[in-house]
Amino acid sequence: MMLGSTPGWPAVLADGPVVLRPYRRGDAQAWSEVRVANEAWLSPWESAPPGPWADMNSPRAYLYVYRDMKRAARRGDSMPFAVCLRSGGEERLVGHINLGSIVRRAFGSAYVGYWVDSRVAGRGVIPTALALAVDHAFGAGGLHRVEINIRPENVPSRRVVEKLGFREEAYHPRYMHIDGAWRDHLGYAMTSEEVAGEGGLLARWRRLRTTAN
Repeated sequence: MMLGSTPGWPAVLADGPVVLRPYRRGDAQAWSEVRVANEAWLSPWESAPPGPWADMNSPRAYLYVYRDMKRAARRGDSMPFAVCLRSGGEERLVGHINLGSIVRRAFGSAYVGYWVDSRVAGRGVIPTALALAVDHAFGAGGLHRVEINIRPENVPSRRVVEKLGFREEAYHPRYMHIDGAWRDHLGYAMTSEEVAGEGGLLARWRRLRTTAN
């Protein structure tokens, strides 16, 4: 579903129990609970301002995060989605995915970032969310290319993009300051042509899951 005048935004995307939707002001408590519970899981991989994790991820802090995400989305610079799991008519916030640093016209590209609650990791939530977001970027979003940069040590995150068929195309030494030091990153990318013949990335992911089972 696409609403508004910015290409691809806002939107609600879904496949089975996985739902991607814009953040709401009322997500503060749920967002904070997930972030605080996952400090050990998330903090080694994220660029974060100095200060205690609980303070940087409190319901109050969320209001600043929400404001910044909303402004960036209105400018057309990003498409930030709350990743939710739907069960029994209710949705539980379990992660985040963002199409950011969007550049249109001749470049038509975005960077993708994501995280997921460790309590639902390994259940296909983030691969499904990533496939939904990429298909949306290439379709309603009007983009041609998406890039993802991941620390070499972050094996779970690398596994997500590699099984979906992202190309590893670059090594970025000292790319970003994370967890107290400048960290190297691997660059992955995908263009719309690479999945068009398969009916999109979500269709590829569904086939992969069927084969694996």
